[in-house]
Amino acid sequence: MGKSIVIIGSGIAGIASSIRLASAGHQVTVLESNSYPGGKLTEFKLGPYRFDAGPSLFTLPELVVELFELCGEKASDHFEYQELEETCKYFYPDGTELTAFADKEELFNEFEEKLDEPRGNLEKALKKSEFLYKELSPLFMHKSLHKVGTWLGSSAFRAYTNLNKFDFNRTMNKANESLFKNPKTVQLFNRYATYNGSDPYQTPATLNIIPHLEFGIGAFFPKKGMYAITDSLYQLALRQGVKFIFDEKVKEIAVQAGVAHGVETKNGFHKADRVISNMDVMGTYKTLLKGQKQPRKILNQPRSSSALIFYWGVKKDFDQLSLHNIFFSDNYKAEFEHIFKKNDLYHDPTVYLNITSTQNTGDAPSGCQNWFTMINVPNNKGQNWDQLIQEAKAAIIKRLSNQLGEDIEPLIELEEVLDPRLIESRTSSIGGSLYGNSSNSKFAAFMRHANFSSDIKNLYFVGGSVHPGGGIPLCLLSAKVMTELFD
Repeated sequence: MGKSIVIIGSGIAGIASSIRLASAGHQVTVLESNSYPGGKLTEFKLGPYRFDAGPSLFTLPELVVELFELCGEKASDHFEYQELEETCKYFYPDGTELTAFADKEELFNEFEEKLDEPRGNLEKALKKSEFLYKELSPLFMHKSLHKVGTWLGSSAFRAYTNLNKFDFNRTMNKANESLFKNPKTVQLFNRYATYNGSDPYQTPATLNIIPHLEFGIGAFFPKKGMYAITDSLYQLALRQGVKFIFDEKVKEIAVQAGVAHGVETKNGFHKADRVISNMDVMGTYKTLLKGQKQPRKILNQPRSSSALIFYWGVKKDFDQLSLHNIFFSDNYKAEFEHIFKKNDLYHDPTVYLNITSTQNTGDAPSGCQNWFTMINVPNNKGQNWDQLIQEAKAAIIKRLSNQLGEDIEPLIELEEVLDPRLIESRTSSIGGSLYGNSSNSKFAAFMRHANFSSDIKNLYFVGGSVHPGGGIPLCLLSAKVMTELFD
């Protein structure tokens, strides 16, 4: 017999959880404090410009397709995407430009021609990344690390025989320095630490698993923009009978005799057989479970970085730019020291520029582009963000103008800004941390909160702040791991 389930939050993990549970015959209600679904994965319009507000990289599309198939539907009838021929364009301060092609031969030639990086080094690095993915993803991404059975399975035993090959004891930077000839190549591969809000000079080299997602499997783009992931899955959830209640802020998870039995909101009580939180796990404990035992060791872990984003409507079409563009800083190590040790911004930050109008011309007026302009920043600890925003804007404009050979400031006709304070208030991510805890230690994967509570029965957790981690693929997998634990 189906159970009554309340899910707190309609982020992508919350929506995916609702689909999985509703398709299994449960009665699912999703409570969302905002007036829209998606959490960070949403969209907005600024005059004639459309922007994806949050995550901009799409990998492992099969995790979205799987949800449709689970419900007996054909994904392509509701959600279309395409593989990118160029995964990213890279711009270095000295004027060097490099395109990361999806085609391996083109990719290797580009590195050889632009960076004098021998193809053998790239082949070795990508082979190692593929090895890490094939050996570790079945264990660390698809299973709960907090159940004994996981460590007794075939994936675990295979991993035990390869422990010395997983690079737990070196940093990502050290591993990349040993692999590559050109410091520019090292910097490019170090940037993958930012995919989960970490520091390549601290995070273990095991995180070199990430490049395989782009270079080995591929980068993709939903034909209607990143928000199409949210919208298509939200519509799928509705077809499965999931009930969504918006503008419904949860005040407390009701616990009696160690058992969760519902939630209290501003509008009343919602009784449930099971409660699932898609809210940041730290926020869940600090605000919704204030009277319950707190997992202090996990909650006291260092938080991931945040982001400062300028959404710009730009009155020119720069044809040398692609969907994904990176403008590297002059000193990567100093940049990460400012973020993680000084809680400040480096004067010359690396700039990520996402332009969906290069794929969907309707996202900007003719002859214009919609620039999602982002830098990595520390999470909010009370910094003077108003001042930092102005300093960062000036630095970004200077870097992009120098690199593109044109003053871009007069071309910016519309602007919206998202800083860690707003990220925190809109998504309940403590400090505006995008990925919960950082991965700046070799034990970080084991320090993420489980997808269930060991102290409160019938309470579960999904989303980027719990196992297996942040980013769209891992959030979708958190829903899968959680539902497989469901009793």
